[in-house]
Amino acid sequence: MATSGSADPKERDVSQPYPPSSTPQGSPGQPAGDPSSDFTPAAPRDPYDPKLTLDGGRFVAGALATALVAALIGLVGVVVIEGIFDQTMVPPPDLFGTGSHAAAFAIDGAIFAILAAAVLALLVVSTPRPKRFFGWLMVLATALVTVLPFAWTSHLDRAVLAAVVNLIIGIATWSLLAGVATRTIRPARRATVAQPPAAGPAGPNTPPSYPPRA
Repeated sequence: MATSGSADPKERDVSQPYPPSSTPQGSPGQPAGDPSSDFTPAAPRDPYDPKLTLDGGRFVAGALATALVAALIGLVGVVVIEGIFDQTMVPPPDLFGTGSHAAAFAIDGAIFAILAAAVLALLVVSTPRPKRFFGWLMVLATALVTVLPFAWTSHLDRAVLAAVVNLIIGIATWSLLAGVATRTIRPARRATVAQPPAAGPAGPNTPPSYPPRA
């Protein structure tokens, strides 16, 4: 026979919820006895990943417009320097055999802009900082086309005039394509991860239901 000071092991303190809570009573922000109190919901995932993409149609249109501007700069440069001031420049490579300095400058300027746009598109989809890499590449490419005329002739004055035109073409191409990139680069959207349904008909704050006490 149990003494008055001992408790029947089959008896349960009815003031405590069932099943017993592993969280101490009075924990801030969690109700006592809540089985989900140890579960921390994961933060919602960002629907964008670090990769970048381009608005293809607008980027191509911007690249073609840049090529047109570069061609016109070469054409205007030849008209002003050779046609108005009657000065001779070092001609660039005549890739299509036109026999005209104006056509050669215009065609080479357009090709330079199209190649720069292709490099920019490749950098956007493959590198983490495409505009910074593109800026450095344009600095080097513009410096190269600027100094090339000095390697093709011993006439310093002709080389300087051609270098000025090439420098303007390089700077214009760089600035225009940088603006095109700013307007057309966007984060690449990835598939949205389905979230689990809310716990209970009234949402995650619904109190849990407990089994009936024995």
